[in-house]
Amino acid sequence: MTTSSRTSRPLEHTINTRQLTMIGIGGVIGAGLFVGSGKVISSAGPGIVFVYLGTGLVVILVMRMLAELATASPESGSFSTYASRELGSWAGLAVGWLYSYHWCVTVAFEAIAGAAIAGQLVPGVPTWLWALGFMAVLTGVNLAEVTSFARFEFWFAMIKVAAIVAFMSIGVAAVSGLLPHVDSPGASNWVDNGGLFPAGMAPLLPAALTVFFSYFGTELVTIAAGEAKDPVDAVRRSMRSVGWRIFVFYVGSIAVVVTLMPWNTAEITKSPYTAVLNTLHIPGAQTIMNLVVLTAVLSCLNSGIYSSSRMLFSLSQRGEGPGVLTRVTGRGVPVNAVLGASSAGFLAVIANYFLPTGAVFTFLLSSSGAVAIVVYLCICATQIVGRRRKSASENAALPVRMWGYPYLSYSVTAILLIIIGAMAFSSTSWTPLMLTIVVTVAAVIAGVVHQKVHPAARRPDTALVDFDAVSD
Repeated sequence: MTTSSRTSRPLEHTINTRQLTMIGIGGVIGAGLFVGSGKVISSAGPGIVFVYLGTGLVVILVMRMLAELATASPESGSFSTYASRELGSWAGLAVGWLYSYHWCVTVAFEAIAGAAIAGQLVPGVPTWLWALGFMAVLTGVNLAEVTSFARFEFWFAMIKVAAIVAFMSIGVAAVSGLLPHVDSPGASNWVDNGGLFPAGMAPLLPAALTVFFSYFGTELVTIAAGEAKDPVDAVRRSMRSVGWRIFVFYVGSIAVVVTLMPWNTAEITKSPYTAVLNTLHIPGAQTIMNLVVLTAVLSCLNSGIYSSSRMLFSLSQRGEGPGVLTRVTGRGVPVNAVLGASSAGFLAVIANYFLPTGAVFTFLLSSSGAVAIVVYLCICATQIVGRRRKSASENAALPVRMWGYPYLSYSVTAILLIIIGAMAFSSTSWTPLMLTIVVTVAAVIAGVVHQKVHPAARRPDTALVDFDAVSD
């Protein structure tokens, strides 16, 4: 196919506002919060709260820019579609495939991680069998119809939110000295053992990269908007709540953890939330948190298959991916795209059964580690260029507008570029940066080649770079 778009059955608009709102709320609560936070706390100290806060502010501003784009034109391809329209097909193809790659890696990783947790809860069952079961069930959920995905994700989100609210309530009561037989530590865990940043500033950059990875998923609601009954209202509501979600679920709960527990205890590294509940003598804390983390992992699997499949479908519809991925069932499900998105998870199951997977997973996770920042940079560039091209009346009619444009848009872009530049000088983040650059360059080259081979996809009136002119 040589055109920039393909025809296929349309996706169904059946996700209701209540489901999309919960998808947005739950999308920011991943397994990285419950497990990954322990590693960054133990490396950076109690000052990690400010890393979560600062990184969260950047993400909030990026999501505001994405909300401006998404409410003006809700699409399953979200930022990839907008980049293709505003920057050129090369950009949409590159960022879309990078995003799909990231989620395919995540799906594979979460399948194995979920199996390991399930193995602790029910010993005796091989981990590969758990992983196979999880992949089969959630692939089936996504193949059924989009409302199946939405229902599962709604209840996954409810469990995660309930767990965080319960943890915060217990934690705040303990900090306030309201729990019987538990003495409030006050600010001692903030000032003792080296103060806020006991290891200095060096660990903060790799910690920020981990936090960016944890926040990834906030954009899911803009992808699901392409199948929502009232996408503009749902995206507007969800994006308006991004701020309090980050401040409460991440900044608030991490603040409770570092207030109640010394940052350098071994228990925090393993599982900070379990460590706090054990300290507060909550019965069955380990089992409770294992169930919550397993829920978060399954939610990530479910949303990863969904978001990656919709991105693959959108890319293929625009002629930036294989045409076979545009096939849609009578129930409005892009069946081949779902199978393609879930294939990485099934391959991980096979690898887990036959091969030692440590080295493979280390490479895959490292090579996708900074993709979140690349995606955020693309959103920034797309929003800035899109605003420039619109007239004053068109800008005034936008349902959602970026705050403080153009100053905040440029400031966020500069911050993201500074983070990438600083990563090159950090021994711990250099490898993930280099591997991410390799896959990013490969995606951009593929996009440039595609745009040159298929001139109809170039969009010369909107493309930021005319590669034919550059080569001439």
